[in-house]
Amino acid sequence: MTKLSLKKIFAISLFAILAAYIAFNVPQTQKNLVYPFRYRDKVEEYSARYRVDKFLAVSVMKVESNFTEGAISKSGAVGLMQIMPETAHWIAYRLDEEPPTINQLHDCDTNIKYGIWYLSELEEEFFDNDVLALAAYNAGRGNVWNWIDKGGWRKNFSDVDSIPYLETRVYVKKVLACREKYYELYGTPQSAGKLFAEKSTEKLFAKK
Repeated sequence: MTKLSLKKIFAISLFAILAAYIAFNVPQTQKNLVYPFRYRDKVEEYSARYRVDKFLAVSVMKVESNFTEGAISKSGAVGLMQIMPETAHWIAYRLDEEPPTINQLHDCDTNIKYGIWYLSELEEEFFDNDVLALAAYNAGRGNVWNWIDKGGWRKNFSDVDSIPYLETRVYVKKVLACREKYYELYGTPQSAGKLFAEKSTEKLFAKK
């Protein structure tokens, strides 16, 4: 093979890599291949109903199951939002509903509804702090309260690297990074700020 042929192959390969890089970073390509907003209607419906940032909700879904309805974790978490059956039963009780069977929990509507309701509950419990709420979604509420007590964490806690569990640290970082991409592709951070302000106002009037 001549030097000229090698140069041509190198040039073609370089061009192909560059073209792929550019195409991959085009917003529409990212939307279609990397950050699709699947189940958007249901996510937006239940996010609005339970006062949750829709981009946070879809990011949890992407990180938890990558939009796989039939997903089951080693620990037994089920469906799109990876809900434990016992947690689903507790959620059903709180919503005054019949507890779902495993098959029903795989249903996208039920799973998204319960997952977003639970995320809303955790946001409420942990001072509307996304880091703490996500840590609780992954590691459990009891663990997070224990870390708060032992570490003296405040309501505005944001030091993800000080979360004791490696898996939870990685999880929280993934969800927050994913949310930034969804904001970039589908909306603006101002929408979350508006939501937070509305939720705070609701709580203020609720106390009066």
